[in-house]
Amino acid sequence: MAAPPSGKVVYEQEGVFIHSSCGKNDDQDNLIAGILRVIEKENEVVVDWRPLDETLDTSNILCAGKDSSSVVEWTQTPKEKCSRGADRPSSYEAEWDMVTTVSFKKKPHSNGDATTHANRESKWSFLFSLTDLKSIKQNKEGMGWSYLVFCLKDDVKLPALHFHHGDSKSLIKCLEKHVALNESPHDERVLLVKTQKSLSQSFENLFDEPSYGLLQKWKKDPYVVTMGKFSKVTNYIVGTLRSSDQSNQRRPPSEMADFFNDTIPGLKINQQEEPGFEVITRIDLGKQPEVSRREPVSAEEWAKNMDSEGRILDVDYIKRLIFKGGLCHTLRKEAWKFLLGYFPWNSTKEERANLQKRKTDEYFRMKLQWKSVSEEQEKRNSRLRDYRSLIEKDVNRTDRTNKFYEGEDNPGLILLHDILMTYCMYDFDLGYVQGMSDLLSPVLYVMENEVDAFWCFVSYMDQMHQNFEEQMQGMKTQLIQLSHLLRLLDSGFCSYLESQDSGYLYFCFRWLLIRFKREFSFQDILRLWEVMWTELPCQNFHLLLCCAILESEKQQIMDKHYGFNEILKHINELSMKIDVEYILCKAEAISMQMMNCKELPQTVSEILGIENSLVTPDSDTGEDESAAELSCPTSLYQSISTPVIAANGTRDGAQQAAETQSLAPA
Repeated sequence: MAAPPSGKVVYEQEGVFIHSSCGKNDDQDNLIAGILRVIEKENEVVVDWRPLDETLDTSNILCAGKDSSSVVEWTQTPKEKCSRGADRPSSYEAEWDMVTTVSFKKKPHSNGDATTHANRESKWSFLFSLTDLKSIKQNKEGMGWSYLVFCLKDDVKLPALHFHHGDSKSLIKCLEKHVALNESPHDERVLLVKTQKSLSQSFENLFDEPSYGLLQKWKKDPYVVTMGKFSKVTNYIVGTLRSSDQSNQRRPPSEMADFFNDTIPGLKINQQEEPGFEVITRIDLGKQPEVSRREPVSAEEWAKNMDSEGRILDVDYIKRLIFKGGLCHTLRKEAWKFLLGYFPWNSTKEERANLQKRKTDEYFRMKLQWKSVSEEQEKRNSRLRDYRSLIEKDVNRTDRTNKFYEGEDNPGLILLHDILMTYCMYDFDLGYVQGMSDLLSPVLYVMENEVDAFWCFVSYMDQMHQNFEEQMQGMKTQLIQLSHLLRLLDSGFCSYLESQDSGYLYFCFRWLLIRFKREFSFQDILRLWEVMWTELPCQNFHLLLCCAILESEKQQIMDKHYGFNEILKHINELSMKIDVEYILCKAEAISMQMMNCKELPQTVSEILGIENSLVTPDSDTGEDESAAELSCPTSLYQSISTPVIAANGTRDGAQQAAETQSLAPA
């Protein structure tokens, strides 16, 4: 009997037949006996059927590049067939990431070909990943042998599998452990696979695949694609999008809209006349104000704003300081707990100590839950197994150049792993999704404590949760909001992006997903995140950071007439080249521009959390009155008047001497 591909066999059934050549008289040709298996791979579950014949020629197994609809056959010379057939299982292991979609077709045989195998059944062998399963059709009860027909997502139907020994229901039960099956409302015999995003795919080998694989990966799993080396995708995506156009012309925006709508269902971004959008006419926002930043908050400043019991005296004031300059590193371990909501701002030192004791007990109870799971138990818990496997992979490649995580058997890596596993116990429905290790890494680096890092991470994930949910609602909302803001800021640039099929801002996906973690240096991310956590000067300040980066690159993109390909490549190559202080100044200037606007569209007001932004044209007080009516007025942080780093990155030392006097609490 031919050996199955390597992995854990969770279902195996002999006596599963394919009925072929139904018009012939020879019964032996009509029934092909085989064995059906469901096999758990590391991050994959596979259905595999093959004939029982010992002399099976595995070169006839049909497999395709990952997520591809194009069939690729193993085609060897007669000599290669003899040598490769025996070691096919090990070959599967080496190439597994590339073999997850299969289409069924008969392999033609040439007459008189001496190498044609007598075992004609071998050509029917197939395997496919459950991620590619679309539906299962069952026969009606009482209609002879039970059979199942698998239909894949590319609408390829595999041959019916007849269960001569019965037990087809056991297979369905097995599959239901890995995919959600719902009865079709149109045909009770058809079980539909509930679509789930494949969030746990590996980064590995992502960019070694043919173009069709990358395109399908982007459509199936934008998370994984955008988290990888995105620049290498550009040629593949564009080539694939346009390869079917015989005239070699650009696809119209309407077709591109369909493509990205398929990628992120429900994503509606204005493409000139998208229904349901508030029409934003050209509004003069005025000149961007000059904005400067100050030095980071010192330990002395922090201590001065705390009473004898450890309460923060003026929360708004300390937030303004942090927004304008960030924190010195020695303060981060304490201040981040407040910024992330782990510590209440009005708590005393004693109350915080008691909170930490309770949270320590709670953490280790959850940690014990997964630590005490035996190997036997874990074998019966596929989700926990999958979470662990993905966490182990991601931990081993998260910030390994940072001294806190470098080297083998690093205690930082162990803590990173344990916190992420415990988070799976805290929120088992979400579990672990790629990208979450990026959010935890800086938090653990600052806290240097497993329990504190966990609860700070929990608070951060409360903010970021929707980014990682299966329906991607958080990502949809943010991309739409970013489109509104950018259109108000520069409608001409938006129009240019749309003309280059780039109006969907998909190149910002990674920025939003993990809050710029891959775009700035590690130390710059610490500064950027603590500024964003102040929630000043308005809601969704991170979207204004996106606007600031895009506006900074607008001139080059437009002057050099960058197209789809070049825009994607250019934005990706900004990684680790962006000046964090300059971008913070620019984003703050944009926020002031918008909040001082007397005719701010309602949609934008809601995005930024600004109320009553409209000011009557005959107002005598002008900008001052406008600012006073905002829910997050510019005056909130303008009281800190000591600029140190200007928007152009230069230092203003002349005003530094007045710093002590200007920073006294209001």
